[in-house]
Amino acid sequence: MQRGAIYTVYADDYLMTGQANSGTQPQRNLPQNRGRVRRAKMSLMSAPKHRSKSRPPHHTPAAHKPVGRRVVKVGTREIITEGIVRPLFHDLFHHFMTVSWPRLFTTLAAFFLVFDLLFGFLYYLSPGCVANLSPPGFAGDFFFSVETLATVGYGDMHPQTFYGHSLAMIEIFVGLMSLALITGLMFARFSRPRARFLFSQNAVVRPIDGRPTLMFRAANERQNVVQDASARLRMLRSEVTEEGYRIRRIVDLPLLRSEHPAFTLGWTVMHVIDAASPLSSETAESLSNSKAVLVLSLSGTDENTGQTLMARGEYSSADIRWNSTFHDVLEEAPDGTIHVDYGKFHDIEPLQEPDAAPPAN
Repeated sequence: MQRGAIYTVYADDYLMTGQANSGTQPQRNLPQNRGRVRRAKMSLMSAPKHRSKSRPPHHTPAAHKPVGRRVVKVGTREIITEGIVRPLFHDLFHHFMTVSWPRLFTTLAAFFLVFDLLFGFLYYLSPGCVANLSPPGFAGDFFFSVETLATVGYGDMHPQTFYGHSLAMIEIFVGLMSLALITGLMFARFSRPRARFLFSQNAVVRPIDGRPTLMFRAANERQNVVQDASARLRMLRSEVTEEGYRIRRIVDLPLLRSEHPAFTLGWTVMHVIDAASPLSSETAESLSNSKAVLVLSLSGTDENTGQTLMARGEYSSADIRWNSTFHDVLEEAPDGTIHVDYGKFHDIEPLQEPDAAPPAN
């Protein structure tokens, strides 16, 4: 029985008898009965509104439908996310900043064509609103709409009625706003700082001064000066706490030198694996079991533009080469000229020394 129906039955009970569970005859017009009725109504109205609803014996919950399904790539792993709906019109700037150039130009051309067709059709609804229409019919109205939206105005065709002038005024405003937005968007995309930093495809572990050292290579592809460049190395790995809770932990790995005064050609980033290092008890197998990922971040200020540049390289446990070293890219000619061969930037050579083996658990 519905809540409203229950209240109605109880209230009618008071109205008909004047007293709950009473056998007296109904007395509707007595003042004391009216007061009782008011109190009964107030108590019924203050009853809880949320009542438990019994489910049918064979009720089954509705199937979960994924909403906002998206594939996010984190390093070399692909993760499927659900439950976050991204309204396109709530974040248009970010969308147009991240979309590819062909898709951007296609979208802008489609908007331009849609507005031209829309205003052309509105001109077509009022024959004679545009003077010297050529070619006649909808084609002429469409081309006049193109000229008006682009604020070209060749002079042959022009509005000659109040309706035509009003519509042309609205279209000119839309054209000016569109031109301003497109200009700002293009400038933002072209002026966005992009770091041209080259990271080695692999990291290596080899002894340096008798201590095993994790090494990365980085280069400045523009070969200009990046002032006050800084580097940070972090490791992401899966761990299990004492309570049995599985967690993805981020660990900072200190670098032998984390700053470069003038990053121009190349930089060898090194982390010493000593007793204080989080990698002191790690091996290639243990890093693979914990799904470890190393993230090397570089940043600095471009000397020419003054913009802050940022880039990162990501390495899985399979990208680390133990007991290996980078091929030397620096060569000095007999006349003293120094040559840097970036064609060997990613080359790796194995070491034969037995003391360069990876540390054991």
